[in-house]
Amino acid sequence: GVDIIEAGFAYASPGDFEAVQTIAREVREPVICSLARAIPADIEAAAKALEPAAHPRIHTFISTSDIHLEHQLRKSRAEVLAIAVAMVTKAKGYVNDVEFSPMDAARSDPEYLYQVLTAAIEAGATTVNIPDTVGYLMPEEFGRLIQGIRENVPNIDRAVVSVHGHNDLGVATANFLEAIKQGARQVEVTINGIGERAGNTALEELVMALHVRRSYFNPFLGRPVAATQPLTRIDTTQIYKTSRLVSSLTGMVVQPNKAIVGANAFAHESGIHQDGVLKHRQTYEIMDARTIGWQANQIVLGKHSGRHAFRARLQELGFDLHDQELNRAFLRFKELADKKKDITDRDLEAIASDEMQTPLVVNFRLERVQVSCGDHEIPTATVTLRLPSGEERTDAATGTGPVDAIYKAMNRVVEVPNRLVEFAVQSVTAGIDAIGEVTIRLEHNQRTYSGHAANTDIIVASAQAYVNALNRLYNALQHQPTPVVTSQT
Repeated sequence: GVDIIEAGFAYASPGDFEAVQTIAREVREPVICSLARAIPADIEAAAKALEPAAHPRIHTFISTSDIHLEHQLRKSRAEVLAIAVAMVTKAKGYVNDVEFSPMDAARSDPEYLYQVLTAAIEAGATTVNIPDTVGYLMPEEFGRLIQGIRENVPNIDRAVVSVHGHNDLGVATANFLEAIKQGARQVEVTINGIGERAGNTALEELVMALHVRRSYFNPFLGRPVAATQPLTRIDTTQIYKTSRLVSSLTGMVVQPNKAIVGANAFAHESGIHQDGVLKHRQTYEIMDARTIGWQANQIVLGKHSGRHAFRARLQELGFDLHDQELNRAFLRFKELADKKKDITDRDLEAIASDEMQTPLVVNFRLERVQVSCGDHEIPTATVTLRLPSGEERTDAATGTGPVDAIYKAMNRVVEVPNRLVEFAVQSVTAGIDAIGEVTIRLEHNQRTYSGHAANTDIIVASAQAYVNALNRLYNALQHQPTPVVTSQT
């Protein structure tokens, strides 16, 4: 239910351009936005990528702080002002909806900031976004910044005031809530707070703060204190599932004590808290977990459950698998039911997510993996892979641990250069028989390829995740265009 999706930076790379264009074509209700520096080529690329969009927006930006002007842009204030006006005007020639950001606004001279914003709005900006680019400000300071803009930019009533922030000092959500009190009406957020450095303001934290404390925020939006209607159009019951999906796809594990979506967000270990919650949930819970779509793990299926019930439960959990994915997932479920007494929704989510992330074209297939390790042993792994030719090849290697040994052996078999840049493991549920999820990232020629797998055996999951990433890398290499050589006389 978000109003605007900033889908990417179209000029940054062919992949970003394709992402923006695909989202613009397929996601129809929200405004679809592409980021663009205040450079003609960036704006042209954004406009081209957004051509299929039902509601396109170009978001262009340029720094306004003296430290950025002097050391990064090496331009004068007058030059930056002229560029901002020219590029907003250019963007306006492509789309009616233009957003402008004075980058590092938090450290910009206020009088100069007011001047740039006034000129950008006059040039056609319909949204002016105020970024705390380095996460420097405290909430009261951020609030004063927004208040100053509203009081000193004469045409501010012709634009929506937006805010963008980073969590370097851990106050990003607090900053945005203060900005809303001072008149900001657009907030730029990310699921799970992912983003540069310490991340951006988290969607789930901001939305639920406005939801739970709406009687507090209502007066700042000109509404009665007792008003009960939501302050955003977000369907909060989708938050937990979306958080899990983003975590799974990115490999960025949500910390257990993360507000709203962490595994412990609705857990009570203290005896005093447990006693209170058992007597009345609101003694220690300020929101109903069901509001964000969270449900306690429960046994939903067993080893005798059929394919129809399995599909129906996955659909209830938000997974719509095509027939081939469903067949593989159902076989995995049956295998798991033989190993594990209690099958929970989280187990089903792990299986479904794993199957949906399996590469469409499987060139390398894991046939066998075996490891030997111990405190006085040299970790050794033997792997057998089926190659694209259909041949099976086996190799063994030693490493610093069993997983390192597996990956070294695989690399010797596939002979595809790569560098492992991330390896993440997390348990899906509690207990000795829990499914383990492994997400890895490989790098080749400055591009990253991810792999994901889930299994009750973490060694097998680690091996399969690596194979999945190798398949994505190999597929990309196969589809690279052949260089065209021309001669000149």
